[in-house]
Amino acid sequence: MAFADILQQLPAVTDLAALQLRNAAGQLVATIENKPGKAGALAVYAALAARHGDINVAAAQEGLDLFAEHTADARAHPGRHPNIDRLLEVIASGQCFSVNLIKA
Repeated sequence: MAFADILQQLPAVTDLAALQLRNAAGQLVATIENKPGKAGALAVYAALAARHGDINVAAAQEGLDLFAEHTADARAHPGRHPNIDRLLEVIASGQCFSVNLIKA
């Protein structure tokens, strides 16, 4: 299934302004804003947080499936898709990120 089709099945994120990821030390490592070009990643990460509580290895593996065709592109071109690169890093390192949803 294509990423665009998967997005249609995920919960809407119209009520979110952004999502923050924090490492185990509580440091802010990323903010995904609800804006063109980032809203899809926001929807994926918000869905993963709802299902898993945080972004752990299991969530990251599911996230790679949700990003569909973009995952292969991210693997072929590191740095092009930082939100997918982050999931690959979680899987490789076993690290975990807590998620803070910021309402619009």
